[in-house]
Amino acid sequence: MTASTDAPAPAPARGQIVPDFFIVGHHKSGTTALYQMLRRHPQIFMPVVKEPRYLAADLRALVPSAPGQPETLEEYLALFAGAREGQRVGEASPSYLRSREAARAIAELQPNARIIALFREPASFVRSLHLHLLEEGVEREPDLATAVRNERLERAGQVVLRYSDHVRYSEQLARYREVFAPEQLLVLVYEDFRADNRATLRRVLRFLEVDDEFEPAAVEANPSYSVRAPRLNDALRSLGGSGRVARASRATVGRMVPRRVRHGALGLIRRRVVYGPPPEPDEQVMAELRQRYRPEVEAFGEYLGRDLLTLWGYRRG
Repeated sequence: MTASTDAPAPAPARGQIVPDFFIVGHHKSGTTALYQMLRRHPQIFMPVVKEPRYLAADLRALVPSAPGQPETLEEYLALFAGAREGQRVGEASPSYLRSREAARAIAELQPNARIIALFREPASFVRSLHLHLLEEGVEREPDLATAVRNERLERAGQVVLRYSDHVRYSEQLARYREVFAPEQLLVLVYEDFRADNRATLRRVLRFLEVDDEFEPAAVEANPSYSVRAPRLNDALRSLGGSGRVARASRATVGRMVPRRVRHGALGLIRRRVVYGPPPEPDEQVMAELRQRYRPEVEAFGEYLGRDLLTLWGYRRG
């Protein structure tokens, strides 16, 4: 299969290393855990920057850039310069699944790329995403039902459905199937990964054609929290921003407090003051979400040839 030719393909310079596999899948769906496990494999190289997001050009105006994220092709490819000869080279950017342009851009950059796509049961995903957006200071409505009901917003001249735009699984996977052959795609279900890290990891390693006997420690990455102190959370997050005010704030704090001590103190404040354990899910709200997303689950299950209605509990009640 070939990619669309609507736009010119990126042109790496001679000798530059181009990634040959990509982990795509929404936040809170196992991408970070898989990234951390694969990074420990001696036959795999993945950069320190976990979410480059460079190939999701259509989302750049919607998602603020973080420190270290590349802005140019040269900066992007520089992330992989440390790979050794013979290593598989990859990256993990959850936004590549939601992006309408990333699949084509990946295919243009690396036609032989292997894609690992992760999907999670929609109701639990939306609940975790809501908690994540509260933690990031993006969402201000603490009530999940209200946040989903009022999810429509306009940003950068586009209408965005903050939650439902993520839960278009069939459409998102179809974009990759249009530009990659079936053997280049590995579709994983988050709940399988949670239930058996080792078995899922072996599938991934075999897909990448590296030693599948490698056994890294299991990883619990990006657990969900509730935000108990939104204003303090905003203040702490501002220290990690990329703007002029954030840089000035870090410089001022840095002159007064050593970096190691500062990071330890901020982490302690976050754990003990800002964050708390996530609240128990409201079963009525979860049932409403399952009803809302049931058509997508049914369609996606048919698309994959798998009974997701049963696996994800949509036949109960």
